[in-house]
Amino acid sequence: MTPDRPATRYSYLPKWLAWLDFLGLLERDPFGNSLLIKRLMISVIGWFTYWRFTVVNKTQIEGIEHLENLPEYDVLFLSNHQTYFADVISFYHIFSSVKWGFKSTIVPPLYLLAPRARSYYIAASETMKAGIVPKLFALGGALTVERSWRAEGKNVKRERDSSAGDKVAQALAHGWVVSFPQGTTSPYAPLRKGTGHLIQDNSPLVVPVVINGFRRAFDKKGLRFKKRNTTLTVRFKAPRRYDPSLSVEEIVELVRKEIEQDIPYEKMKWMRGEE
Repeated sequence: MTPDRPATRYSYLPKWLAWLDFLGLLERDPFGNSLLIKRLMISVIGWFTYWRFTVVNKTQIEGIEHLENLPEYDVLFLSNHQTYFADVISFYHIFSSVKWGFKSTIVPPLYLLAPRARSYYIAASETMKAGIVPKLFALGGALTVERSWRAEGKNVKRERDSSAGDKVAQALAHGWVVSFPQGTTSPYAPLRKGTGHLIQDNSPLVVPVVINGFRRAFDKKGLRFKKRNTTLTVRFKAPRRYDPSLSVEEIVELVRKEIEQDIPYEKMKWMRGEE
């Protein structure tokens, strides 16, 4: 599973002096952001949110063995979506705990002393601009894209964000990327074709993820509690690469099944008005 080349490294120093920064204090990401500041921001958010996942609620992690030998970059996590921020924050906790060698747990939070900084997540620009808290979360690695199908709570039709693919490609060359293919927190919503294009264009190692409990525990944004003592499950499936000969539609269909977003038969009958 290890790529043939090392992860792309960026520094504020000239290339011929970058080797002097052996502690990585002057290292940056592809978008010019300091990894030191990013690591600090992830740590602060992690300490602030830790009790939400371990005290108020409990986090159950499955399939952690699929993360233990992943390469440092070129990994795309595809998951169903239940809240704007709690889903992503839980992934960052887990990614950092794996970096420290933890097995299926985020207890104790020692990993927050040096969290994983080479992590990114795809988010709607509109969401990340709505208030101070989202703007702070954006510093943790948000790859903001303009949604072509929805804006300000309404369905719209506009040109696809051409910069999105470039952003994701750069992030994949540097680390791990989390994406929610449905682009909405509504269950069983159709997947966006952009996911298929993303996989076709970059051929990343894909890790399907299925989460549950977040919608019960938190509000839509994932910032306020709805129901305490909820079990939050995060299930990682075996990583895979998709056949490059597959069409976008075929890839989207496979991903939909992997993240278990087929509409259940009983719900389908109810939607059709059948008994």
